[in-house]
Amino acid sequence: MAVENNFPPLPGFIPLKPCFYQNFDEIPEQHRDTCKKLYHLWIFHSATLAVNFVGCLVWMFAGGGVTNFGMAIMWLILFTPCSYVCWFRPIYKAYQTDSSFQFMAFFFVFMAQCFISIIQAIGIPGWGVCGWLGTISFFGTSIFASIIMLVPTLMFTAMATFSFIALTKVHNFYRGSGGSMSKAQEEWTTGAWKSPVVQQAAGQAAMGAMTAGMQGPGQEPQYTAPPPNYDYDNQV
Repeated sequence: MAVENNFPPLPGFIPLKPCFYQNFDEIPEQHRDTCKKLYHLWIFHSATLAVNFVGCLVWMFAGGGVTNFGMAIMWLILFTPCSYVCWFRPIYKAYQTDSSFQFMAFFFVFMAQCFISIIQAIGIPGWGVCGWLGTISFFGTSIFASIIMLVPTLMFTAMATFSFIALTKVHNFYRGSGGSMSKAQEEWTTGAWKSPVVQQAAGQAAMGAMTAGMQGPGQEPQYTAPPPNYDYDNQV
């Protein structure tokens, strides 16, 4: 049965359609809570970039220059969708299909995300972020603007902290479950990472073989109805 993309949930008057299918019920129950927390972390990241945009706007009107405001627009427009595609979707698919390749893709991108969040929290002037350096140095120019700038600064600091904690927890889980780089390379070589349907069928076949092996002589093998198949071609 084909599924209809439902994310992002766009209003009807916008002539665009959702690009992804997202349903946390298809995540195994033991991983669902973690996956939702990572999704909330992405929402917090997007909100931080939006608040930073406001902070840089106030910073510009208070005499901070146009460069930071222009860069803040780039951070917001470019990195909000890129962060969703580049690190949330891989971890969503990793938990959905138990894919080592998707876990490795998440680790590679999310480590960069952590590093970027630290730089944003520091707040190098001219980088389009209201970090600690820019906020503290501007207190002598405008206290009001600096207080506004302090809000995204604190959010960037929280984002860097939460990102490091999330990366550590996911990595500990992955290593504890027997994941490795060699598994990811094997998935890449065989192409199994591209087809959740094939992975699901392989898992069912292995389970069926195990069940048949456990049955005694003369016993009829027992079959269970396969779970519904979904058309993953519409997913990104």
